[in-house]
Amino acid sequence: MGTFHPSLWAAIFGWLVAQTIKMFICLVRTGRLDFRYLVSTGGMPSAHSAMVSALATALGVTLGFDSAIFGLGVSFALIVMFDAQSVRKAAGEQAQLLNQIVDELLHEHHLSETKLKELLGHTQLEVFMGALTGITTAIVALRFMLY
Repeated sequence: MGTFHPSLWAAIFGWLVAQTIKMFICLVRTGRLDFRYLVSTGGMPSAHSAMVSALATALGVTLGFDSAIFGLGVSFALIVMFDAQSVRKAAGEQAQLLNQIVDELLHEHHLSETKLKELLGHTQLEVFMGALTGITTAIVALRFMLY
């Protein structure tokens, strides 16, 4: 797998698996394959959570769950997951409200019809499922890379 540490590959695979799952959920819901989901934010499962959980898991497996770098990885993962379900979610809710205000003002004034992106953050379930996706992906990926 090249010169990169297996934990980096596990993180990349975690992100890719989560984004692919989003694309297939869209396919099931709408009947069409939308490749934009491969680079989208928000949705089920959280790709951010999957990536950092895969990274932390791979660091623990390869360098030891008692290593300082695993502790760093877990801390990083917790910060990213907290941000995904709180700060980014709040920003998305604010964007939704601003879009609603702009829609109402458009009827009275001539304003730009450019919309703010509303799907930024995640619910707690999306973050949790992203974490499970990342942990599972890391374990599977490491089985292939290390053995």
